Amino acid sequence: MVNNRGSDSLKNKQRSTLITQERIDNILRWKEKFLSEPLNVDPRECDDISNEVAESWLRSRDRGIDPYNSMSKPYLNSTEHAKKIKKNRPLIEITKPLMEKFRDMAVLPSGFVLYLCDYTGAFLLQAGDMMRVPTEGVAWNEGTIGTCAHTICMELKQPIQLLGPEHYCVGLHNIVGSAAPIMDESRKIIASIILGQPIQHRSEGEYFSNFLSHTLGLITALAKAIETQLKLNQTNELLTESNSNLIKVIHELNTAMDTLETTLEVMDEGIITLDPTGTIINMNREATRIFKMRSEEKSHKNINEFLHTQSQVTALVTAGKSVDIEESIVIGNDEQPYMINIRPVLNKNTHQIEAAVLRLNHVDKVNAQAANRTGSIATYSFESIIGESEELKKVISLARRFSTSSENVLLMGESGTGKELFAQAIHNHSCPQGPFMAVNCAAMPRELIESELFGYEGGSFTGAERTGRPGKIELAHGGTLFLDEIGDMPLELQAVLLRTLEDKQIMRIGGRRYKKVDFRLIAATNKNLFKMVKERQYREDLYFRLSVLTINIPSLRNRKNDIDVLSQYFIKNYCQKQGWKTPKVTKAVIRKIQEYEWPGNVRQLQNALIYAVNSAQNDVIDIDSLPQYILLDSSPLHDEPNFTTDSLSLEHLEKDAIKTALLHAKNSIPDAAKLLGISRSTLYRKLKDYGFEY
Repeated sequence: MVNNRGSDSLKNKQRSTLITQERIDNILRWKEKFLSEPLNVDPRECDDISNEVAESWLRSRDRGIDPYNSMSKPYLNSTEHAKKIKKNRPLIEITKPLMEKFRDMAVLPSGFVLYLCDYTGAFLLQAGDMMRVPTEGVAWNEGTIGTCAHTICMELKQPIQLLGPEHYCVGLHNIVGSAAPIMDESRKIIASIILGQPIQHRSEGEYFSNFLSHTLGLITALAKAIETQLKLNQTNELLTESNSNLIKVIHELNTAMDTLETTLEVMDEGIITLDPTGTIINMNREATRIFKMRSEEKSHKNINEFLHTQSQVTALVTAGKSVDIEESIVIGNDEQPYMINIRPVLNKNTHQIEAAVLRLNHVDKVNAQAANRTGSIATYSFESIIGESEELKKVISLARRFSTSSENVLLMGESGTGKELFAQAIHNHSCPQGPFMAVNCAAMPRELIESELFGYEGGSFTGAERTGRPGKIELAHGGTLFLDEIGDMPLELQAVLLRTLEDKQIMRIGGRRYKKVDFRLIAATNKNLFKMVKERQYREDLYFRLSVLTINIPSLRNRKNDIDVLSQYFIKNYCQKQGWKTPKVTKAVIRKIQEYEWPGNVRQLQNALIYAVNSAQNDVIDIDSLPQYILLDSSPLHDEPNFTTDSLSLEHLEKDAIKTALLHAKNSIPDAAKLLGISRSTLYRKLKDYGFEY
């Protein structure tokens, strides 16, 4: 049986303060074990649970508190509640306007609620927009609902904050409770003030920990303001204090109110709250300075008035994305780069975006530590992958299983099969809160890819930024690094990448120390890496490190059952974006696109259909609407009985498609690549492989 008397080692336990999903889950696991085996589990042994909370759990257990149903029981009758209200009327009259002031000025997510309760835990007053408990007759204390923030704060005579499962009652597991005691002049506890906040969608990272520390500071300031006002009232009533003391008390009250009102104002970063359309709801003083606005001008303006037309901010806010992005704030002719941290506020029931909080820091200030500013945005999920063929379903099922593992994934498939689509889907299924950093190993010069991957310290080479720059591997910490066209990585860099994968640490170019990194690697290639290893064009040890989990994405010609559903999707989606009526597709067109081999796969099909939609007349896509290279190269197999196996090879079809595309593009590489539905780098490589002169 657990001994209720804590040992010296437990009393000296240091409590973690960073709010992370890992800590929440650990507390919840201990809570579940404690509730299922209350006599065999000692919560004081958990490093994430403070000794005060653990001791309170034990007392709650010994009192027989039901953690599942205690919140639903009334504890005071109407007569007792009325007596409480009457006795505390002066306290209520002082607290109510201060709570309203707090509610109006505090930048808090939707869903917070404020409570005032007396020293017995009886609720006297409430404000806020979270689903409220009926306050009449409610008396929450350790003897009625077990461990809660305000009972511990009144016991310790100091502010305290409890995170979700630290509360004894299961009904409070999604609430962060911040409480501060209210004392009279003799330091006797007379009441407490409580702030409840939902922790949904905000349980990760240093940002939320800092946010909660500000919350506790606000509650402490509010309690101090109430104490000061009580003191002032007592002074006025007794009329025994001298004029100098009265002035001092008034000064203390003003100081407390100023502290409450300016907690956010003293922050050295701009903070803005927006509605889903980008309209500004509120902003702090630093934000008004950044936007060169007077405080009375801040309401009803739209953030787009201060951004470039191509800015992504409003789209990300509307989509409910949580991301860090670099944008320029434009005021007249003045343009300044800022790091904008976007965090959505979601309705806990509907999960719809209700607002967003933006934090703004000038790039010069955060340049050396801008961990996510160059990150890609992973927008695709497994549900985004279009197709009904058994071949594709098997690959998606395999990718879903692989996404639950932390091992490296190698995506193999021809150009245009959707390798990056699968990479984003795996990322969003495994670690959607983390960054998604994408690097195309074939799209940049060999001399730049090393600095792109590993970063550099300031002054490492000519043209380097003064403060240095983190590389994509460093920025992928806590998320996913996607290396596209990994087969084109220079041999000399393969050894460095291998060492990084083995040691999980990197050193920037020009650096002197290693930095630990934790990321999930997804690599993609359209090359036969195993063959390259045999030909000594690729490191064998890196190949085996990359190919722990391999996914072969089928080409479009090997899943032709998907051509019809893909075609319908691409045509409908493109027309919706353009605001056009969706055209009809003739049977001849359907037959042609089924017959074509599609060397550029899904990407080529999409581009061909965009061409067809734009070429269609009278809202009908007929055979003449298709690109000419399809009409020239696609022939039904049964109409050509004399074709040899060699003439029907993929290489033969691909070479002919390239010739036709170059002919129609008048030898323009970018235009030919667009016609084929492949990237320019891929077309250059194929021209070289097939010996074309260009």
